[in-house]
Parts: sequence; C-alpha cells; structure tokens
Amino acid sequence: MSVAGLKKQFYKASQKVDVTSKAVTEVLARTIEYLQPNPASRAKLTMLNTVSKIRGQVKNPGYPQSEGLLGECMIRHGKELGGESNFGDALLDAGESMKRLAEVKDSLDIEVKQNFIDPLQNLCDKDLKEIQHHLKKLEGRRLDFDYKKKRQGKIPDEELRQAMEKFEESKEVAETSMHNLLETDIEQVSQLSALVDAQLDYHRQAVQILDELADKLKRRMREASSRPKREYKPKPREPLDLGEPEQSNGGFPCATAPKITASSSFRSSDKPTRTPSSRSMPPLDQPSCKALYDFEPENDGELGFHEGDIITLTNQIDENWYEGMLHGQSGFFPLSYVEVLVPLPQ
Repeated sequence: MSVAGLKKQFYKASQKVDVTSKAVTEVLARTIEYLQPNPASRAKLTMLNTVSKIRGQVKNPGYPQSEGLLGECMIRHGKELGGESNFGDALLDAGESMKRLAEVKDSLDIEVKQNFIDPLQNLCDKDLKEIQHHLKKLEGRRLDFDYKKKRQGKIPDEELRQAMEKFEESKEVAETSMHNLLETDIEQVSQLSALVDAQLDYHRQAVQILDELADKLKRRMREASSRPKREYKPKPREPLDLGEPEQSNGGFPCATAPKITASSSFRSSDKPTRTPSSRSMPPLDQPSCKALYDFEPENDGELGFHEGDIITLTNQIDENWYEGMLHGQSGFFPLSYVEVLVPLPQ
C-alpha cells in the first residue's frame, strides 16, 4: 500500500475511535438519566459499588424508587380509611403491588449498572484513554521527526534515524490499539444486549404484578356490586328553639365582638419589621448563588433553602441542577430557583 493509502487508513481509524468515544460517553450519561431522572439518585447510582452487589452484600441501590414511595403513600392512607372502606382495601392492594414494582426496579438498576454501565465506563476510563495517550505521543514524535527531517544535513544522520524509529514505533502502537478496539466492538453489542435483556425481564415482571393487581381490583368491584346497597335513613329532625327574637342566627348565642381601642387598632395595623438576616454569607470570591425563591426538598439528597439565602456552589450535575452547601449541609437543587453570583470554574 502507498504512503498516501496508509495515511488515509490511519486517519479513518482515528476518526472511528473518536466517534466511538463520543457515542460511549453520551450513551452512558443518557442511560443513567433514563434509570434515574432524579439527580440525587443519579449521583448515588453512579457511585454504586457493583462488587458489593455481586457478592450480595447490599440488596438495594441505596435510594428510594418512585414506585416504592407511591406504594407507601397508598398503604398509609388505606390503613387510615380502614377495612370497611372499599377504597381503603383497594389502596392496600395497590400499595403492596407498587412496593413489589420498586423491588423489581431495584433489580433493573443493579443489573444495568453491572452489565452495561460499568463495562462502558471501563472502556472510557481505560481503552479509549490509552488510545488518546498513544495518539498524542505519536503526534509529538511526528513533529520532532518532521523538524529534524527539514534540517537533514545540518544534524547527524543518527539523530534523524532515531527520530524516525521513534515515530514508526509510536505509529505502530497507536495503530494496534485502535485496531484492537474497532475489531472487538462486538463486546459493546453484547453489553447492549444485556441492557435490553434486563429491560425485558423488568417489564415482564412488572406486567405480571400489574395483571395480578388488575384482577384483584376487578374482583373487588364485582363483590361490591353484588352486595345489597345500604339505604341512608336520616334521623327525624328535632324542632329548633328559635330563642329570643333579636337573635337571628338560628337560636345560637352570639359572641360579643371585642372592642377595638385606638391603641390596639394602631398596633394591629403595624407591619412586622424585618430584622437583619443572620444567615452566614460565604465570601463572594468562591462559586456561589442567591436563592430567588423558597425551595422545599421532596427527595433524599436535595438541599432546601429560603429566598435570599447565599449558597456555596460545589458542582453542576447537569444543565438543570446544581450541588451546593448551606449551613454545613450539602445537597442538590434546581438552577431555576437561584441566581448565580460567582459561577463555577470551567
């Protein structure tokens, strides 16, 4: 093959590696977001220790599933309604099913983390980084060889020969690493297949759980419709004692309205004065933001604050969520609730 043909082949392989790197990085991020839309749970999923899952040391990923939270809510209100309520009994059935769905979702998250996310992350952290290192080294040696080649005759031939050998050596190493990556991409297909298998297993179990719940609810409706309806019989009304003629509220005594004195009227119209805020403000030479509205956390890991609070920024999770610290507590919060005073370094 000609030199031009070799260069073209090398450039084509380099382009494929670059596209593979971008694809793996974005698919990883989107997969984690698909499994857990909540940024606090996403962070915990990313830090999940897969080895402990394989050994059976932990049976859940360490964060609540939305199905489990819904199930607990249904069970709590079902118990409050009591066993004589059709709706209460149905809520108990639905709540137990939701908790089962949460367990199945836990298994999905762990399975995908182990067989899809971790292998792709390893590909990013090891193989692709190694190729980038070889390509960077190759570029440096190419520049050195070109420089010495232009000075041929002015420098010793041995120096030029060594520069050429180093360039050829780096080129061979880079070509080999790229070839191995591109020729073994069937491994990524296998990992993608594992993702689909985990999803199929999750949806099969979810369908079974929901089918059983649907049958229970239909059976309850049939049983309720077959029972005779109880008629409501209101108690006979007792005659009302209208009391004295001047009372116009159905016989109930009226409470005397309190007299308002000038001093009490004046005090009631006073507006409370705002005292200076005792909130600790971090120095504005570090990344920070100011709360525009009150934010009440709804999930574990979220950071609550009040309007006017100054929050220290520590990390940006994505385009919609920040991580920060306030009063010694760390957590996540939405970007739309704050005004950035000092941005995070790029």
